[in-house]
Amino acid sequence: MTQILDGKSLRNQRIQEMIGRVNQLSRPPHLVVLLTHPNHASSIYVKHKQQACQEAGITSTLIEKPCRSTEEVCELIHTWNKDTVDGILLQLPLHPNIDQQKAINSIPPHKDVDGLHPENLGKLVSEDPSGFIPCTALGIQQLLIHYQIPLQGRHVLIVGRSIIVGKPLALLLSQRNTQANATVTIAHSRTTNLSSLCRSAHIIIAATGSPHLITKDMITSGSVIVDVGISRTKNNKLCGDVDFENIAPLAAAISPVPGGVGPMTIASLLFNTLKSAEQR
Repeated sequence: MTQILDGKSLRNQRIQEMIGRVNQLSRPPHLVVLLTHPNHASSIYVKHKQQACQEAGITSTLIEKPCRSTEEVCELIHTWNKDTVDGILLQLPLHPNIDQQKAINSIPPHKDVDGLHPENLGKLVSEDPSGFIPCTALGIQQLLIHYQIPLQGRHVLIVGRSIIVGKPLALLLSQRNTQANATVTIAHSRTTNLSSLCRSAHIIIAATGSPHLITKDMITSGSVIVDVGISRTKNNKLCGDVDFENIAPLAAAISPVPGGVGPMTIASLLFNTLKSAEQR
């Protein structure tokens, strides 16, 4: 029987585990979320993050200020680089005029709870545990570990090479420890043999934002499928990168959309914020 990788229930469990640690601090951790390019999707994501913070006892402040230049965003970040703030989250995407990497680089590394600053990515490369791991990558690893999906020696195919998911996830799952040690392949839009790569993988992680890119004929029975993508169909229904309905009966385990990776991304954001407060 196919195992459903339920990220929502695990998110709730992780938040309950954090509450005790939060209560041991001299003050609650403080997360500031900067929403500089408001749209419907971003507003929903931010709402879910704030709700999770409230459940965990983490203070969250939402700053909603439209910005159309890199300088405006960097100035806003600098304004909130205070001793009473443990984490600064710059909600993506940004306005097209803004240099995203320059904006991210302006966040102090010890407050970069999204884990996208070059210093934190460098710590991920060197396997330095003091850094912050990008939230979606960390959430996926924790989801696999919780459901006892073996990683050591397994061939993991990551479809997608973004700096937010694909690249950091490849680094994380190939680290030299018992919760990783996977053999990782990264595929992308220029990959010519995607179907054969999928069939050779024990675990497929789809993170492209292309609806139903991974189809039934591309997987081997017994594979583990993690769906990171989230899109809307013409009927305004949420769907992922994976054809869930047709693939689920063949998979050993599969994550749903919604309710799979998304909640674990938020749980990881809270974990990083708590980590920052504890390191303070």
